Amino acid sequence: MPSMIKHLPDNASGNFVRLRNSLISATGKAIGDYNMIEGGDTVLVCMSGGKDSHAMLMILLALQERAPIDFKLMAMNLDQKQPGFPADILPAYLEKLGVDYRIVEADTYSIVKEKIPEGKTTCSLCSRLRRGVIYRTAKELGANKIALGHHRDDIVETLFLNMFFGAKLKAMPPKLATNDKQNIVIRPLAYCSEKDIASYARQMEFPIIPCDLCGSQENLQRQKVKDMLQGWEREQPGRINNIFRAITNVEPSHLADTELYDFKGLTQAQPEDEDPLFGDIAEKESPALSLANSEGTRIEFKRNIA
Repeated sequence: MPSMIKHLPDNASGNFVRLRNSLISATGKAIGDYNMIEGGDTVLVCMSGGKDSHAMLMILLALQERAPIDFKLMAMNLDQKQPGFPADILPAYLEKLGVDYRIVEADTYSIVKEKIPEGKTTCSLCSRLRRGVIYRTAKELGANKIALGHHRDDIVETLFLNMFFGAKLKAMPPKLATNDKQNIVIRPLAYCSEKDIASYARQMEFPIIPCDLCGSQENLQRQKVKDMLQGWEREQPGRINNIFRAITNVEPSHLADTELYDFKGLTQAQPEDEDPLFGDIAEKESPALSLANSEGTRIEFKRNIA
């Protein structure tokens, strides 16, 4: 099948080319930082038909062309037999691209409708069923990596969902091993913002399949967390990125998990344990304050004048 991959829209602007290159660069960096793809890998690219999975496939195709290693990409779409699902859109698009793909049919929709009462959130069961089908499909096809289209904002939203409703400091890792140890799940868009992906997808004019086939669930907690984060971002641009950077820069000694850090055995201060809040006082070379007097019930520090 001859490749007809088109990486740029007609009359692409300089701004679009810069956006595209930025997304490719960020994706390549995430892949490199976490060693997501290696030579000889077969990567199952999960396509929902949304903007994120479309962008992921196109960016991975672009990286495949320039990568110094050989790896195989195979697109997969799961037809869950939801009423009204436009089953012809993705096959036609992938055929046009000349991309190797599989359409997997699994009636998870009827299972969800049978198990979940009307009006209740269906996402949890649906995602578990979908994940099981994807893992089995990867094994059947001999794919050792499974690529999901979650981006930076998804990861940050998951962090807050787990904190608010699961009492866990846990997000979506850019790379993880499946429970059966048979596959590695990767999230190549981990460093990409949803805003940039959305802009890229609009200009690429991907054939988007809206994620509204289960009915309106606008009251989902994820949507509420998304709204909260977007409000913060409007107030202070860059906050979402800072939160994501915090996930990659963890100091166990400044949290409270006794499984991660030996608080019980802590009897002597270590340099890495110093609380930065006290740095301006405790700095040895040029302390801002010095002990001036210690008598009776009073201890006095005085400011050092340079």
